[in-house]
Amino acid sequence: MQATHLQVDKKELALFDLDHTLLDVDSDYLWGEYIVKHDLVDEAEYRTANQKFYNDYIEGTLDATEYNEFVAEFLSSLPMQRLHELREDYINREIEPHIRPKALSVLRQHIELGHHVVIISATNDFVVSAIAERFGVAAVDVLSTPLEIKDERYTGKLTDKPNFKEGKIYHLNKWLEQRKSEGISFDKTYAYSDSKNDIPLLEWADIAICVSPDDALHAHALAHRWAVEDWSI
Repeated sequence: MQATHLQVDKKELALFDLDHTLLDVDSDYLWGEYIVKHDLVDEAEYRTANQKFYNDYIEGTLDATEYNEFVAEFLSSLPMQRLHELREDYINREIEPHIRPKALSVLRQHIELGHHVVIISATNDFVVSAIAERFGVAAVDVLSTPLEIKDERYTGKLTDKPNFKEGKIYHLNKWLEQRKSEGISFDKTYAYSDSKNDIPLLEWADIAICVSPDDALHAHALAHRWAVEDWSI
């Protein structure tokens, strides 16, 4: 009997970081500020910890598991319906005004060209999945730090590695394996990011585009002749 072979659909893949790339703010940090502002946590304690974690992220020294468990601890304190209500208000008030017009334009150009678009972020899936909807990107095409849910409540734990630094390659490879099983592969890849933390992702891609990059990434981009674009205007 002649073997049947899965038809492989060759496409182009565009990977977009979220914070300070598609947005001009950090959605993870802003979520912390939002719950402080609405008296949902102890202001002094939470803000101090949130600021420290954010500084660690900027410095490239963040313990991503510790940070995401810190975020998930609050999520575990409320029922899912209430969390969704808060998240919708947060996105409307704090995120939508900070979507970069240039980012939205470039993302839509990729979609119009028939490219497969993925949002890949170190931020947790509770926040990222809902923001991705504003860009027209479905949950199946969102790679973020996965938080555990049991009995319709967050547990305060992660279900897998943080989607941070080399962790993005780990989660991306799992996603690619799933697409391969569906007969989809990619013959050209683009990656967009602002952060030195995403150098592994940018090195992985065929075409790296550094978006309003931090100083370390800007220097790396110049040394490796990567494209540098200013999306802040």
